[in-house]
This record gives sequence, structure tokens and C-alpha cells, in this order.
Amino acid sequence: MARTIEIVVNGSSHKIEAEPERTLLTALRDELDLTGTKYGCGEGQCGACTVMIDGKPARSCQTKVAAAAGRHVTTIEGIEDRGALHPLQQAFLETDAMQCGYCTPGMIVAGVALLQRNPNPSDAEILQAMQGNICRCGTYPRIVAAVRLAARKMRRHAA
Repeated sequence: MARTIEIVVNGSSHKIEAEPERTLLTALRDELDLTGTKYGCGEGQCGACTVMIDGKPARSCQTKVAAAAGRHVTTIEGIEDRGALHPLQQAFLETDAMQCGYCTPGMIVAGVALLQRNPNPSDAEILQAMQGNICRCGTYPRIVAAVRLAARKMRRHAA
């Protein structure tokens, strides 16, 4: 039976009428029209649906909307800051870290979560953090380069 579930998405509170077992992914896409988060495998293995919940990466295809109640969800749409691209979004453009672009939102969200908890990750730490995100085009070296570039830019900006 549907019930009202309140979640905070990209800083705004939303009340959604939904079955508690409905996935966060479908609620984001169908109820809030936030289509940047992609459906990939539906099994939490590819990372295309990655969002942050309370600052930690989570697979929205495996997260029930009821589990997000009262928590802060950040989607790819919430990564930018007042119309300016996040440094990682800009770095993806500068390093050509995307080819088809389908995995890009999940990759960027996972990368931003990493940079929030570790502003100077090693390549090994980047690879570990991005391990659950699959790019079928194989742009992994450019993705790592983008995270490295964004980390450098963010450290310079913070100094």
C-alpha cells in the first residue's frame, strides 16, 4: 500500500506517494523527473544508478525509497554548484573521460563521494572507490585521470 515518504533530494524536501518497496531509482526518475541517474543492470552491479545517501555512494536500484526517508540524497543533478560544474564534471570533459556517457553520472557521483572523504587519493584509492562502476566503453584510464585532475584543482582552490 502506497504511503507518503519524505526524502531530501539535492537539498530540497519532497513528499512522494509510493510503495515503501519501490526503488529509490524509480522514485527519482518517475516522481521527481531526475533522469540523470540511470538504470543499468538493476542488480547493483554496474553503478549507473549511483547516488549519494548522506554523503556515501549507494545503488539506487537496490535501495528502497522507504530506506531513504529522512535522509539526504544527492543525484548527479545536485553535484553542480549554482550553475557551475563540479570540478570532477569539468575534469571529465577536459580528459574525455566519457564515450557513450551512460555510466558517467554514476562515475561522477562515486568520484565526488571519494573526493569528499579523501581530497588527495592515490591511483589505487581511486580504482578501489570506482571499482563498482562499470564503463562498457573502457575509458577507465581517462576516468582515473579525471578524478586525479579534479583532486588537484580542488586542493588548489582550497589553498
